Order: sequence, then C-alpha cells, then structure tokens
Amino acid sequence: MADHEINLQIENGKEIDYGVLLYYKYAAIPDLQNLFDFYHSNCTSLSLLGRVRLSSTGVNVTVGGRLRALEKHIEAVKSNPLFEGTDFKLASCLEPVDNQVAKECGFTSLSIRIVKELVTLGSHPLLKSPEISNAGRHLSATEFHSVLQNAGNGQEKSSGSDKKMILLDARNLYETRIGKFDTPDVKTLDPEIRQYSDLPLWIDSNSDQLRGNNILMYCTGGIRCEMASAYIRSKGAGFENVFQLYGGIQRYMEQFPDGGFFKGKNFVFDHRVSVGSLDTNILGTCLLCGASFDDYTSRCRCTHCRMLVLICDSCREKNSSYVCELCQKNGKPVDSVSSMDYMSEEVLEPVSNDHSFYVDQAAESPSSSWIKGQHTDVVTKPIRKLRILCLHGFRQNASSFKGRTSSFAKKLKNMAEFVFIDAPHELPFIYQNHTSETPIPNRCNRKFAWLVSSDYDDRKHDADWSMAKAPFDSLQYQQQTEGFDKSIDYLKTIFSQQGPFDGILGFSQGAAMAALVGAKMEKLKGEIDFRFVILCSGFAVNNIAEYGEGSINCPSLHIFGNKEGKDRQINCEASKHVASLFEKGCSVTVEHDLGHIIPTRSPYIDEIKDFLRRFM
Repeated sequence: MADHEINLQIENGKEIDYGVLLYYKYAAIPDLQNLFDFYHSNCTSLSLLGRVRLSSTGVNVTVGGRLRALEKHIEAVKSNPLFEGTDFKLASCLEPVDNQVAKECGFTSLSIRIVKELVTLGSHPLLKSPEISNAGRHLSATEFHSVLQNAGNGQEKSSGSDKKMILLDARNLYETRIGKFDTPDVKTLDPEIRQYSDLPLWIDSNSDQLRGNNILMYCTGGIRCEMASAYIRSKGAGFENVFQLYGGIQRYMEQFPDGGFFKGKNFVFDHRVSVGSLDTNILGTCLLCGASFDDYTSRCRCTHCRMLVLICDSCREKNSSYVCELCQKNGKPVDSVSSMDYMSEEVLEPVSNDHSFYVDQAAESPSSSWIKGQHTDVVTKPIRKLRILCLHGFRQNASSFKGRTSSFAKKLKNMAEFVFIDAPHELPFIYQNHTSETPIPNRCNRKFAWLVSSDYDDRKHDADWSMAKAPFDSLQYQQQTEGFDKSIDYLKTIFSQQGPFDGILGFSQGAAMAALVGAKMEKLKGEIDFRFVILCSGFAVNNIAEYGEGSINCPSLHIFGNKEGKDRQINCEASKHVASLFEKGCSVTVEHDLGHIIPTRSPYIDEIKDFLRRFM
C-alpha cells in the first residue's frame, strides 16, 4: 500500500474532494520553532483546519481540507528527512456540516501547539514516560488479521506453547461501546477506562492477566499503542511479547472493508465521529433504553464526569440528565448535577500549554489554540477538588493540625479538600522540669504519633501529667522508628472508610510517615491508592534506609525551610536527604525562609498550586 493512499468515496454520483489526514511520527526534533513555523505557513497557505501538536519527541497531526491541498501538505512534509517512513492516513469524506460537532472536534480553526509530550500516559503527570524505543513490535493489518485468524482456528494451542493470545483494547470505554475486535477463542480485554491516563493503573492492576502471554494491542490510529506497549514492556520479564496494530483500526478497516474481525464502527476524533465498514450491524446500545444505537453526533455526556454516552433520539427528547455506566458503578445519582449535554468539550476541558493529555491522532479537544505563543482563554467548568489526607506531626492531633493549617487550606480552597485524622499511637501527657514553677493545664486534648521510640508503652494512657525522664532533645525524631506496621494498618482502614484520596500530605513526623507510604506505593495498591505525596519539613527514618537516591518512583512535593529559615525542629539537610530519595523526574522541591511551617505567601504558595494543578 502506498504510504498515503486515498480512500475515495462517491456521494450522489460525484467524487468527494474533501478529506481528513492523520499521521504521527516519533523522532528527535532539533528545532521546534522552525518546525512550528513550517506548519503554520504550510497549513495556512493550504487552508487546512485541525490540530497540530509538536514536541521535542515528534509530531501528532489531524487536519482536514481539500484533497489536493492535503496531498500537497504530505509532499511538503515528506521532503523533510525527519518524516521518513511516516504513515500518512488520508481519507476522503464529506465536509463538516454540523458546526457544533466540527467545532468540538477542532475542525473550524487551525490549532498549532508545542507540548511537552504527544501523549501523556498515566494519571501521575510528573512520572517519567516509558522509552518509545521500547514499544511493541508493529504488525501490519494483514499480519494482525492473520495472527487473530490462526489463534481463532486453534493453531496457537497446537503449537505446544504455554503462552496465550491476549487482545488488549487501548481505547476509552465510549469508543469500545460502538466497535471492537471480536475473535472466537481469543481473550479480549477491555479496560473500560474513562481516559487514556487511566490505562497504566489498569495495566498495573491486571498485570497477572498479561504476564507470560502474547499481547496484541490496538487503538484508533496507532499512537496510543506506541506508548502503552512501551509501558507494558518496561515491566520486565514476562512482558516482552507485545505487538501492536500498525496504523490502528483505520488501516485495518481499509485493508478489510467488510470489517474482518472488527465489529461495529471505529470512533474517530474528527467531524466524521465514526467510520463503519460494509457490515452495517450496530454494536452500540442506548444507555437508557438499551435499543441498538451507535451515533455520538448529539454529543450527549455524563453529567458527572463529562464522558460521552449513547442516548437514542427518543430518550434524548424525554431526558436531559445522563449518568454513564462508570459513574453508575460508583453510585453516582442521576439527578444530582444539572444537565450540560450540549456544551462543547473544548469549553469544558482546558489543557495547559506545557502538558498534553491527549490520547490518539485526533483524540484531543482544541481547548485553547497556541499560534506563535498567543493563547485564547476559554470558559471552564468547575473542576473536582483534590482530596488530600493530612498526617500531623509528633505529639499533635488532627484538631491542632487543622487549626495550624487553616490559612494554608483557605489559600487552596478552590483546589483541594483536606481531611485530618489522628495518628494511631496515643502519647502520655508529659512536661519538662523547669527551675521555676510551670502551671500544668487541667484539661488538654490527647496527643498522638505515627512513629514511636522503642520504649513506648502501648497501654492506654490516663489523663495525669508526668515529668519527662530526660531533657528535650531536638533530634528525638531520629529515635522514633517503631510502630510503622500499626500505622500502615490504620491508614488502610482510613482509606477504606473515608477514601478515596488523591494525595497524602504529611508534616514533620507525618511527612516521614508519608515518605514511607510513598516508597511502598506499588505494594500498597488496592489498599492505599493515591497519586502523590506532599512532605512538609520531612525527614527519613531508618525504615526507609533500603532506598537509594532517586529510587522512589512516586510523584512528590517537598516543602521545607532553607538554612536561612532556621527550622529548629527538622534540619533542612534532613529534608533535602529524604527529597533526594525520590526520582528527580517526578519530584518538586519548594525551599522557603519561614522555619518549621507550611508557607502560605507568594511565591511559595504559587509553586504549591502549580504542583496540584497537574493532578486536576
């Protein structure tokens, strides 16, 4: 097949002269600005509309226009050696007629943007992406079909190999609801994810189903499988045999016009909405009545998460509020959110300039256009606040920590909800022996700890005060290393009863505990699920000694006072040391000059907000 063969269509006896072009290319881009200027000049002169995303690692393009103009664009791009071997997917189609759909899909303007990554894999935006060079082996449409055919005929079993064939769909749930591969005797896994960034967590949680098998992946145009297959292969032994459908479903349906093993329609992220085969059977069903239906043109969305849902014409006339199947599983009520069914996606989902969250060649919404660095502001919907579990310091409690951080919480009230809990180890009331008489309060709230010393008495303490056995030691935190197991079991209960939580914030000893939890992030999945940790005046305890510099792969924010800050409780070098244990690519450090506190003034609070925004 030619590398940009046109799939021509005839409509009312006339050859269509409009088309859509999709292509991506992973390659080191030496001069992004020069490439930006080329696309801006070329696409503008040819009157092409759509989206162009550029990064230091390659390009991702979806544009529409006259077929002759698209062919000229292809020839111009091919003249650049960087694009050698690029698969240009060019298909003829009708011009956009529904202006609302065209606008939402980005086909009413030209948007060229420089982004950090072409696709971002994972809900942890600070984690380093897998190496694209480690992606799965490409299979052409014919090879992919042959593998499925042989597996369906039982040849895989007769080969004597213990490896099973696993077919993995890398797309979102709403895409798979109208079309998917279906092969007899081949196990197909549909992660049923809301967005591409949810896929790594699903892979981690289902690695046992993948390990030791031959994994065949597919998506719309191929780019999602590049990164996802690399992620699977990065897991090491047992995950080597990963293959991907080169050119995606689009190339497969061109090769097999009757659909082959693909049933239903291929969801696309342009004004066509979906592309079918000669097989006209409908796979999708209306969310409300269950009738056969597969048309997303009405752009109905879940009122909670904004995911596209299938609502037939009849049900749409009777209802104005919809809850997708994923939100229904999570117990979301149908009538708790006002309907916003026809509001376009680009108005609802703004995306920052330096971080791309898009999922396939045409999977992104032009929430904002960047032409020569000019940004157009958009109206945004209210964003779900992050839920952050807060761990207080030694000899504190939830109430006192909440009071001390009230100003901090107020500064972040539009971004985060903070949940405060007491630690599980109750401490006795003690006082220091002073030469002058020191009044002892009659009543005092109980104090707690996450970690205790080896001589800690675990029996319930009474309300009487006792004199400390030794003078106050500013380095006492270094001896408080016991009690972790009880604390971790306690946190498992908290997450089960009060979760979910997006992150964990710890202060002083609470930060030491949060660091230990962050270090065990992978092992704790399913019991303590979170996306990041925030360590304020943190330090490392002996329990974390097994971890070397940069070995903890958990998104983290480290906040501590510098030498000028004179944190009299925790030496800044101790905080720097624990920060060094976290991988540099997924950690952020904020040093301030304010001592043993969490800063609330600029520029520190602005840096904290920037960190949190990456998870919203």
